[in-house]
Amino acid sequence: MKDIHPKFTENAKITCACGAIYEVGSTLPHMEVDLCSKCHPFYTGEQKIIDTARRVEKFKTRASAKSEKTTGKKMKREKRATQKKAKAEKEA
Repeated sequence: MKDIHPKFTENAKITCACGAIYEVGSTLPHMEVDLCSKCHPFYTGEQKIIDTARRVEKFKTRASAKSEKTTGKKMKREKRATQKKAKAEKEA
């Protein structure tokens, strides 16, 4: 049963994406994290979107394209209604 536990490092360095560095006890000598207490929205009160895969940007692009299509369809319907109305007035 000897030597079954990993080696414990007293001064492991934890580096956050915001640039903060912490020294804590850990089984790993170095770790990199995306969020810490200095940049996490819960602690700062500010919302920050971390978009490593451009998912938010892709969603906004799709959403705007969809709204443009809807607007285009609406314009076509209005144009057709106007044309039908004009044609009905000519016939009457």
